[in-house]
Amino acid sequence: MSLPTPSRRAVLRAGAVLAATAGATATGAAPGLAAPGPTGPAAAARPDVGTSADPFPLGAVALHAGPFQSNTNRTHAYLRFLDADRLLHTFRLNVGLPSGATPCGGWESPTTELRGHTTGHVLTALAQAYASTGDTAFKAKSDHLVAVLATCQDRATAAGYNTGYLSAFPESFIDRVEARQQVWAPYYTLHKILAGLLDAHLLTGNAQALTVLTRMAGWVAWRNGRLTQAQRQNMLDTEFGGMNEVLANLHQLTGDPAHLAAARHFDHAEVFDPLAQGRDALDGYHANTQIPKALGAIREYHATGETRYRDIATSFWDTVVDAHTYAIGGNSNGEYFKAPNRIASELSDHTCECCNTYNMLKLTRQLFRTNPGRPELFDFHEKALYNHLLGAQDPDSAHGHHSYYVPLRAGGQRTYSNDYQNFTCCHGTGMETNTKHGDSIYFHGGNTLWVNLFIPSTLTWPGRGLTVRQDTGWPETPSTKLTVTGTGPIDLRLRVPSWAAGAQLRLNGTPVAATPGGYARLDRTWASGDVVELSLPMTLTRESAPDNPAVQAVEHGPIVLAGWYGTTDPGTLPTLRPETIRATGTPLRYTATASTGQVTLAPFHQTHRQRYTVYWNVAGTPAPAFIAHYPFDEGSGTTAADATGGGRTATLVGATWTTGRTGSAVELNGTSGHVVLPAGLLAGATAFSVATWVRLDALTTWARVFDFGTGTGGYLFLTPRSSAGGVRYAVTTGGSGAEQRIDAANPLPTGAWTHVAVTQAGDLGVLYVNGAEVARNTALTLRPASLGSTAQNRIGRSQYANDPYLDGAVDGFRLHGRALGAAEVADLHATGR
Repeated sequence: MSLPTPSRRAVLRAGAVLAATAGATATGAAPGLAAPGPTGPAAAARPDVGTSADPFPLGAVALHAGPFQSNTNRTHAYLRFLDADRLLHTFRLNVGLPSGATPCGGWESPTTELRGHTTGHVLTALAQAYASTGDTAFKAKSDHLVAVLATCQDRATAAGYNTGYLSAFPESFIDRVEARQQVWAPYYTLHKILAGLLDAHLLTGNAQALTVLTRMAGWVAWRNGRLTQAQRQNMLDTEFGGMNEVLANLHQLTGDPAHLAAARHFDHAEVFDPLAQGRDALDGYHANTQIPKALGAIREYHATGETRYRDIATSFWDTVVDAHTYAIGGNSNGEYFKAPNRIASELSDHTCECCNTYNMLKLTRQLFRTNPGRPELFDFHEKALYNHLLGAQDPDSAHGHHSYYVPLRAGGQRTYSNDYQNFTCCHGTGMETNTKHGDSIYFHGGNTLWVNLFIPSTLTWPGRGLTVRQDTGWPETPSTKLTVTGTGPIDLRLRVPSWAAGAQLRLNGTPVAATPGGYARLDRTWASGDVVELSLPMTLTRESAPDNPAVQAVEHGPIVLAGWYGTTDPGTLPTLRPETIRATGTPLRYTATASTGQVTLAPFHQTHRQRYTVYWNVAGTPAPAFIAHYPFDEGSGTTAADATGGGRTATLVGATWTTGRTGSAVELNGTSGHVVLPAGLLAGATAFSVATWVRLDALTTWARVFDFGTGTGGYLFLTPRSSAGGVRYAVTTGGSGAEQRIDAANPLPTGAWTHVAVTQAGDLGVLYVNGAEVARNTALTLRPASLGSTAQNRIGRSQYANDPYLDGAVDGFRLHGRALGAAEVADLHATGR
C-alpha cells in the first residue's frame, strides 16, 4: 500500500524477527530462532519441521577487517549514540505518562501514524549487537527500552485501551484498519515491536521482554479472534509486516497453539492463493508488503509441516528473483512490483527500496535451511548483499546513515538518513542489516558445514573445539582460504559460485574437484592446520534487461560496476562501447568510452556522493527473433499479456474490449483510447517485422496503427492514410522533414478486418496488406536500432499531439526481430493469426 497522504514515500516495511539467525539443533534450540547472549542458545518448546541446515549463533562468528566489519562498527556507534528516551517519548505520551525528552522527527514525529516502529528495529539491532560482541552497553540500553515499554503496557487499560495493547499510537488506529478506513499500516509498526521484544528475549536473555511480548500477542489474538474470516481477509489489504512470521516464531518458542492460530489470521489468501498455484500475480502490488508475508509462510511451514506454506514461499522467491529483480539484486519501482520482466522500462529515482532486499535475504536464508541443495539461493544472496545492501550505508557517516531507495536511472544518486530527523523503514532495517553480517556466512547440520559467503571471519563451532578461519580479500582478490584449528569430522560444503568458471580447489595443496554452480564437498576428519584454498576467477560480463536486450549492466563476476559521473546528470542512458572497456591498475576498476565520453567503471557498492549509471544502452545488440505477441484475448481488464512468454505486458489506456478477428480484440474509440507497449521493444533491431489485424470504423488521415518513438524528433509509424492518400510506413531520426517512407497507393479499408504488415531487412522495407505486397522501398537506411531505446511505443496513438487517435479495433499484434518473408506474411493472413 502507499502512504495515506500524497507522498512519494510508501508505507513502512521491514522484516520480521531474527528468524534463523542463530539456532543450534545440537543443543535443543529451535533453529529458526535466535540464541540469547554471545554464545548460548535458548530453550524452545518446538523444533522446526522440514529443515536440514541451521545458522550459528551470532557470537560464534567474528568478522575480520573489511567493509562488513566497517559497516557494523558504524552502526554500533549509532546504537550507542541514540537516546532511548527520545524513542520512548511517544509511547509514554500515548498512555498519559510524562516525558521530558525531545521528540524525534521524520517518521517518528509525534504526529506520524507509524510512530514507534523504530523502537522495534532498535531492540532487534541492540540484541544482535550484544549477541555478536557481548558488550553489556547494548544490553543495558535494550533492558531500559523493555522496562519502559512494560510500564506503558501496564497502563493500557487506564489509558482506555484493551489489556496487552502496546504502541506509540492509540488503539483506534486498529479500529480504522478493521473498518477499512485510511490509516498508515498500524499492524506493521506493531510487528516491529513484537519482533524487537522477541529478539531482546532470545538474544539478551531478558525475561521481561517475553512477558510483554506474550501479553501483546494475546491482545493480537483477541483482537483478530473477534472478527469473521471475511473481515480479517478484508483488513489484510492494509500492510501488516511480518505478523504471521513473528507469531509463528513465538509459537515455536513457547509451544502455545494460540500464537499459531493468531499467525494464521494473517494468511492473506489474495496473495497466497496465486503463489500456491505457481502464478505470478504480483503486478501492481506494494512490494515489501508482500515479502514479509512469504517469510511468514515459510516459518508457518517450519511450525506445521504443511507443504502449501513451503510452496507459497518458494514460488514467491522464484517469481521475484526470476522476473522482478534488477541487476543489483533489488526489486520494485516506486515501491511496487511491476509486470514480469519489466526492468529497462522501470528505471527511476525510486527503485530498489532497501527494506525489500533485507527481507528477501531473510527469506533466502529460511529457504536455504529448508533446501540447502539449491546453490542459486546464495548466488542471489551474494549478489543482493554486495551490490545493494553493502553500499546502502554511507561510509562517510560515523553513524552508518542508510539509503531508502537506490536509484537506477541514469544520473541517479544515493541519499541517506540522519540521526533524528529521518527514521524511515530502511533506516530501521539498515540498523538490523549491519548488526548481523555474520549470520549467513556459515550454516551447519550435524557435522556438515556449509560455507556460503566469502567474508573474512572466524567461526568458532560451539561445543566442538573447532574453529574455521576464512582469510579473503574477495572480491578485490579472487580467492579465499579456510584454515581449520582443532580435530574432528567435518563434512565441508564450500560454495563454488555459478560465475566462477575455472575455479580451482586445493586441500593442503592437493587439487580437488570443484564444479561452478554448486557446493564442493570435503568430508573427512580434519586436523589442526588443514588448509582449503579456492580460487574465484571472475570475468567481465554484461547482464541484459529482459524487456530490452540492448539495455545492459556491466559486471565483474557478480559485482555490478557503475559508471561514475560526478556532478553530471546524463539524464538518459548513455551508450556504452563495450570494446573500449579497459582494466586499470586498481582491482575491479575499468575505464571505457561511452556516448558521454570517457567514464570510470567501479563497483556499485563503492559508489557514493556522485551521480552514476548502472544500466547502459549497448549499440548493436541484436533483438530477439520473436519480440512480442499480443493476441488481445483477455476480454477484460487493463493489461494484455505477451504470448511469447517474454513478459512484455501491454497496458490499455482509455481502450475497451470487443469481438476480435479471433477471440477478443482491443476497441479504440478515436478520441483517447490507445495501447501502451513496453519501452525498448525494437531497441537494437537492424531487421524487424510488425504485423497485425486492424478494423477501421472511421478513416482519418494521420491516425496511427502503431507509433514507436521518443517524441516528434525520432519515431517509426504506420498510418492507415497519409496526406498522400495511401497507407504509409515512415521512420526518422530528424523529425518529419527527414522521414524515410514506404507509400502505398490506397488507404486501409473501413468496416472489415484487414491484415497489415511491414518488414525490413537491410535497406529493403516492404509493406503488405492482406498478405500481399503493396509497396516497397530499397533505400531505407534507418533501422529501429537508429532510434535507440524508444520509450513511447503505442498502438493507436501518434507522437504528434494534434494527430487523431485510431478509430477501430486491433487484434493479433506481433513484433519480430527479423524480416518475415512474403510467404510467412501470407500465411499469417491466410490462417488468421
